[in-house]
Amino acid sequence: MRNLVAAVLFLGSAFSACASGRDLPRFDHIVVVIEENHSFSQVAESAYFADLASRGALFRRSYAVTHPSQPNYVALFSGSTRGITNDAHHDLRGSNLASSLAAAGLSFASYCEDLPYVGFRGDASGPYVRKHNPAAIFADVPGADNQPLTAFPTDFAKLPTVSFVIPNFKNDMHDGSVATGDAWLRAHIDSYSRWAASHNSLLIVTFDEGRDSLPPADTPIFTVLVGARVRPGPSDQPITHYSILRTMEDMYGLSPIAEDGKAQPISGIWQ
Repeated sequence: MRNLVAAVLFLGSAFSACASGRDLPRFDHIVVVIEENHSFSQVAESAYFADLASRGALFRRSYAVTHPSQPNYVALFSGSTRGITNDAHHDLRGSNLASSLAAAGLSFASYCEDLPYVGFRGDASGPYVRKHNPAAIFADVPGADNQPLTAFPTDFAKLPTVSFVIPNFKNDMHDGSVATGDAWLRAHIDSYSRWAASHNSLLIVTFDEGRDSLPPADTPIFTVLVGARVRPGPSDQPITHYSILRTMEDMYGLSPIAEDGKAQPISGIWQ
């Protein structure tokens, strides 16, 4: 009897997981834009951020994983901070979103503003910094997946399955103002955000972490999803970078990598 109960529980859990995966849309393209070091309250009423919120699902309980910046980027990309606690130079290897997509016959690219050339893995170049670019931090990500922002297609149908878009140190608001970041986002992302809604595609805008060094749980970050099959409105589902990664994995039938396996995919916003 005990074995029968265990089997029923296992099958029920497996069915729930499969149902969750079926309930999620499978988008032709997902673009993830990662901004820097501002809490929800600092940006939510800024002009273009507010415009995105009006057209998408705005998460009021979205949180970073840790401090400082680099381990959050690594967590979003690989399901774990990989033990990183600083912004120093790290050369990582192992499973990540790019490798999972490639194994499934899908594609990934990181488009970084001011990256000097395709595949550059140096620490910095002008206002570009490597610590914000997981495609450079992971040594086994193909160089062709590590692209300058100038390579971002104007024909959005030519985008990879999943793209990361990384503004430079000023335009991501690390060193620049909220107004600067807001204007940059409108100039570079608005066309895609509107195209996505009618082309089975999705935009995710989020932040690496909140302001200062307060505990992540004390400083919600701005995260909004805009595009096809997204029901506009606020959501109070608590999410982290692991939730975003898990959602993308479930959408494409990819196996979780690490801590993302414990996260729940985003729900309640799909139509």
